[in-house]
Amino acid sequence: MKRILIADDHETVRSGLRALMEGRPGWEVVAEAHDGNEAVAYAIEKRPDVAIIDYSMPFMTGVEVTQRIRKHQLATEVLIFTMHDSDHLASQAFQAGASAFLLKSDTNKMLLAAVESLMVHKPFYAGVFSGELKRMTTGKGGRSETLSPRENTVVKLVAEGCSNKRISAILNVSIKTTETHRAAAMRKLNINSTVGLVRYAVRNTLVQA
Repeated sequence: MKRILIADDHETVRSGLRALMEGRPGWEVVAEAHDGNEAVAYAIEKRPDVAIIDYSMPFMTGVEVTQRIRKHQLATEVLIFTMHDSDHLASQAFQAGASAFLLKSDTNKMLLAAVESLMVHKPFYAGVFSGELKRMTTGKGGRSETLSPRENTVVKLVAEGCSNKRISAILNVSIKTTETHRAAAMRKLNINSTVGLVRYAVRNTLVQA
């Protein structure tokens, strides 16, 4: 029997997830938590195979719960389940030790596929975060691939419509330096166009859509 922990501060979400999970033969929801503290306590007590953890919960975020689970060296695979469409949060989740990051707007079919993958200890990549999560687990450098503050600023200014010349004037650096920061950010984000940088900036609230 495969054991699942569900952690979400909304009862309706927990009920829906329980019904979905227990609709699969051999799957059992062994505990439901409504806040981060309960999620950690149940993970330690029940030692589930998979934990579906909401990112936004009282007392502790899903990422913090994941860190606690990893700290206790549990074999539990963590799936962060959230309404927040953010590459930054996806990166945080995988750095903390999660094995999947899904949006609550994703299909039930995708969620079930993710849990099935985690049951056999295989990370699950899907949707707009697939490239980001693959970089976090297979890319060289790990945390070093996070944008530097200056690269982040350059991406923000590009998304606001500034030219390299204008960015150089704002930051008081040479155009060559601006181009270097811009190229480094695009390499780290695996983005090859200005449009891609704008989408990244909007998704991560660097600028308003």
